[in-house]
Amino acid sequence: MTIDPRSPVYVAGHRGLVGSAIWRRLEQAGFSQLIGATSAELDLRDQAATTAFLAEHRPAVVIDAAARVGGILANRDHPTEFLSDNLRIQVNLMDAALAVRVPKLLFLGSSCIYPKYAEQPIRESSLLTGELEPTNDAYAIAKIAGIMQVQAVRRQYGLKWISAMPTNLYGPNDNFDPTSSHVLPALIRRFHEAKTTGADKVVLWGTGTPRREFLHVDDLADACLFLLNHYDDPAPINVGVGEDLTIQELAEMVARVVGYTGAIGNDPTKPDGTPRKLLDVSRLRDLGWSPAVELEPGLAQTYAWYLDHLGADR
Repeated sequence: MTIDPRSPVYVAGHRGLVGSAIWRRLEQAGFSQLIGATSAELDLRDQAATTAFLAEHRPAVVIDAAARVGGILANRDHPTEFLSDNLRIQVNLMDAALAVRVPKLLFLGSSCIYPKYAEQPIRESSLLTGELEPTNDAYAIAKIAGIMQVQAVRRQYGLKWISAMPTNLYGPNDNFDPTSSHVLPALIRRFHEAKTTGADKVVLWGTGTPRREFLHVDDLADACLFLLNHYDDPAPINVGVGEDLTIQELAEMVARVVGYTGAIGNDPTKPDGTPRKLLDVSRLRDLGWSPAVELEPGLAQTYAWYLDHLGADR
């Protein structure tokens, strides 16, 4: 059933990369009762505050785009926080949504939920069939728990809650912090700084051979609205583009977009992460959705946003 644009919709994490894109997409679609709260206004790790917030606002739809996220370095160095914070955010939000019987909830996970050596492209059925990538297993376990909670609520209470697993994301409002960012915004920042300082070489972590898939966050936001209107199944569904490239190829593309003309090296003593993470997106395509933003134009748009926001406290 199509969601009425007059319905109250709570977007948890509406200031982040994903949440802000979903908020924009819902506004474009004419949704007039969007509910958001900054982390300063509502700490989702606080069970009592989260319960009170949803009891007050009683949304018809909850979109869980709130999470503690980061790249390989942040995940490797802070597994306790990545596990604890994400578990508390999810459990508090879903328990509160269940208490007021929110009829529709979309939980957003991550492609890191799948085994490190899953058959490529990765089908949704690969979940829990092998060991996880050690550099982000804490985050992955939290997200797997979220999927299980969605399925448990569906089974026990009959609510039409769903979960979606996006591939690697990028776009406006990303995190470009040098220690906590994901690979693509980190590359944009590093190549921009190399260009502006006149550095003759940029050294990448790892061998450059791992393959990754990248989805523009505006495409994910569009997919989220599509799924809320067209998907009703306990199984998680992959959201991606169905194509990937090596980190080396990505770096060369970013360098081209940024205008950096120096050398690109590698540091094989640093971790590569999962060798490949290409999602099988056939289930979503069969429903009638496909992405619209090509990678290089999307990178150019993201770099323009980065330039406009240099110096902002993010």
